Amino acid sequence: METQVRQQMPSAFTQRHIGTDADAQSHMLATLGYDSVDDLVSAAMPASIHADLFRQDSGSALPPAATENEAVAELRALADRNTVKRSMIGLGYYDTFTPAVIKRNVFENPSWYTAYTPYQPEISQGRLEALINFQTMIADLTGLTTANASMLDESTAVVEGMLLALRASKSTSRRFIVDTDAFPQTHALLANRAAALGIELAQVALSEQTTAEDLGDYFGVFVQYPSASGRIWNPQVVIDLAHECTALAVVAADLLALTLLKSPGDLGADVAVGTSQRFGVPMGFGGPHAGYMAVRKGLERQLPGRLVGVSVDATGHPAYRLALQVREQHIRRDKATSNICTAQVLLAVMAGMYAVYHGPQGLAAIAEQVHERAGALVAALRAIDVDVQSDTFFDTVRVFVPSAAEVVAKAAASGFNLYQVDETTISVSVDETTTLADLSYVVGAFGGRDAFGHVDFDAVQHGLPSELGRESEFLTHPVFNTHASETSMMRYLKRLADYDYALDRGMIPLGSCTMKLNAASEMEAVSWPEFAGIHPFAPKADVEGYLHLVRQLETWLADVTGYDSVSLQPNAGSQGELAGLLAIRGYHQSNGQIDRTVCLIPSSAHGTNAASAVLAGMRVVVVACDELGNVDLADLHAKIVEHADSLAALMITYPSTHGVYEHEVATICSAVHAAGGQVYVDGANLNALLGFARYGDFGGDVSHLNLHKTFCIPHGGGGPGVGPVAAKAHLASFLPGHPLAQSDEHYLLGSGGASTTVVHAGGPVSAAPYGSPSILPISWAYVRMMGIDGLKQATGAAVLAANYVAKRLEDSYPLLYSGENGLVAHECILDLRPLTATTGVTVDDVAKRLVDYGFHSPTMSFPVAGTLMVEPTESEDLSEIDRFVDAMIAIKVEADAVAAGRWPADDNPLHNAPHTAQSVIEGEWEHPYDRATAVYPLASLVRGKYWPPVRRIDNAYGDRNLVCACPPPEAFE
Repeated sequence: METQVRQQMPSAFTQRHIGTDADAQSHMLATLGYDSVDDLVSAAMPASIHADLFRQDSGSALPPAATENEAVAELRALADRNTVKRSMIGLGYYDTFTPAVIKRNVFENPSWYTAYTPYQPEISQGRLEALINFQTMIADLTGLTTANASMLDESTAVVEGMLLALRASKSTSRRFIVDTDAFPQTHALLANRAAALGIELAQVALSEQTTAEDLGDYFGVFVQYPSASGRIWNPQVVIDLAHECTALAVVAADLLALTLLKSPGDLGADVAVGTSQRFGVPMGFGGPHAGYMAVRKGLERQLPGRLVGVSVDATGHPAYRLALQVREQHIRRDKATSNICTAQVLLAVMAGMYAVYHGPQGLAAIAEQVHERAGALVAALRAIDVDVQSDTFFDTVRVFVPSAAEVVAKAAASGFNLYQVDETTISVSVDETTTLADLSYVVGAFGGRDAFGHVDFDAVQHGLPSELGRESEFLTHPVFNTHASETSMMRYLKRLADYDYALDRGMIPLGSCTMKLNAASEMEAVSWPEFAGIHPFAPKADVEGYLHLVRQLETWLADVTGYDSVSLQPNAGSQGELAGLLAIRGYHQSNGQIDRTVCLIPSSAHGTNAASAVLAGMRVVVVACDELGNVDLADLHAKIVEHADSLAALMITYPSTHGVYEHEVATICSAVHAAGGQVYVDGANLNALLGFARYGDFGGDVSHLNLHKTFCIPHGGGGPGVGPVAAKAHLASFLPGHPLAQSDEHYLLGSGGASTTVVHAGGPVSAAPYGSPSILPISWAYVRMMGIDGLKQATGAAVLAANYVAKRLEDSYPLLYSGENGLVAHECILDLRPLTATTGVTVDDVAKRLVDYGFHSPTMSFPVAGTLMVEPTESEDLSEIDRFVDAMIAIKVEADAVAAGRWPADDNPLHNAPHTAQSVIEGEWEHPYDRATAVYPLASLVRGKYWPPVRRIDNAYGDRNLVCACPPPEAFE
């Protein structure tokens, strides 16, 4: 009895995480007219989908809530089960020194990791400048015109390069040439993604001797530079051959090597892709890391993902903002260039700042040291008659030995992991952390030490072909040549952070995005070397702690969603969507139903849904929504009948994208199943269900989850994210696998908490077997500290906060959609169109004016143009929620003043927002409102003012005058 009582009480961490205490919730419930949070949720949510997850005999896989100290201690025990050896495996992942000034001031700084995607550019100038540094770094090193603001990882970037070539090439072929000497994970990812799109992959051993006859007909060619084996050859002949037949050339290039090697652009490449991991970002068992993509002039509008450009603000000052295809998944849907949504902004910032800190000379010096160490290794191995495969290399050498396993085992016993290619071949990669002492142990594993245990490294083999030496300059912009001292670097990072608005300043009430607390205790383990310093392909014996953490988190997520098995591999929600749809595709094909290719998607759905369906080889058919925002059941049934023989899946977001609980969701799922289709429930809004209902119980077959939303991984300025995919047992074997995974087996949950195992045998969707595992301790800690009851309390508090906001604002802004009893789920959509019609004040005006009140805007014009979607989350306290509500009411009063003629329509505080310090200090004040109204609309702002660095930005100007690299310093004078 005592245990039961203790479990019903809120845990200490639950009280830390949930911002509203009992008194605050009582006040909010009284405002809404309900006696308890459970009563409120019961009134909003259909009774048919309620699940009692918290009975003592429910057999839940989740343990009781732990304290913060207990959870950190358990994570420490898991970390201790990992063995951090010196990794010399390579394959695109290398150990690196993260400069302490970057680790402390970016990686571990909530001003950077709690920021959101910079869709409100006026309050995102710091991270936008950091991203344009990254883009400039990539463009300079690759020798190409334009780089985007990061990709998910290198292998994903290669796939996107292939798809870009397919779109941009004038060839009618669907055949893509792939260099045999590419990374194995890239081969696997290309194969999985190409199969769904009917692209034929042709593996060819490319070299300077390759001829047109060797290649045949194709739309694109892919080259690894340097090759996976370490070999360096001149790909210009292959690039020229591609151009002769209107194909595009995609080159995956090592950024550090490019400080010494001729750039892909100088070789004629159309597209360069790769990873920036070795620029100061820990390996982290595979991620997160910032991939990159750069293109030649003329291909800018084909770029997937996000692109930062330079524009001007209302006073003509230079300002940064996202350009061209921003949120293009939501605009173009099934015509989007990609389904990529989450980027890797935090890691791109780290990599870009690594270049800022070291500068071009510093990067070249690091590269020269790496190459010299590789050359010393080659010379030492040859001195003992080890057969080295190639005379050309940068950092990786491949050797032939009688027994590769024996040598690898000897090296491991000395604390070094080498890569065993096959029974007689070993690959060894060096990096900036490699010392001569390290090399001595490695050579010793090959039997090369003298009687005193020493190795002679006096001789060094040079491995860079002279004709491929770098000639073009790079990183000439002052930003890469100014901040060499730690003092200067620290101040630069602080200045950029001060430009931005992140969760450490105040509430970010973004609907559909869930900007909740990222607790410091959840974040603590991320930078531990036992998690950060592990190679993704390290031996299984070295990663037992990681594997146990992964299995626990998979089981917990399966349990709370009602599914049977989970894959944590997708490193973004968009990739989780794709993985789930590919699982459905694989399931239908295994049943001989290859014609099931139609995917039904409601018109209100997240834009990535349609793009993901196309990339999974499906045809999108849109289902209408009714005037309440629910799926139009009549239209759904008509579409099911029309496509009964070809129906593959329905994708539905629950609660809906309109922020309400659809009461017919179980009926909808049953109708799709009756027609032979599968139901994909988009888990983006799981935080409105968790603890009260489970997707798998009311009809879902597969879902992706957003760990960067519901489970507290921070957004990092627009990434990282993790998008696990959860499925019922019949789809489990089609979830993504990986050819280099330490284990193919995953838990398959049974009834009562019992479990067996299943092999995830689908193709990979990420470069690493477990995607971005170094940030999984965050979600693990959140679930562990909240416990099953705390997760339910968080959901209830989020639903309470959203309905409280809607209720308090109902007299100022009508609610666009509501469900049963006039209630919403975890977010509400405020309809600003009547305000615009009567006052001329637009949704943009309100969003920018909120900056003057000290707030980040809610989500603008999604899913309906002219609206604001508000999500206060469970983490905000009542005073902050009320502060936001008061600001919105005050803005409505200001808009009414415009309508009444007090202020002109083109010269008022809303039209001119946001106001900078310069705008109210400099020159004569000629506006019909005073300076205090402009910048201190509420008295509480006087002592705690956030000052935006720029005025409202002209997006159209930036798109007409596209500049996506660092502008010269004189532009800011």
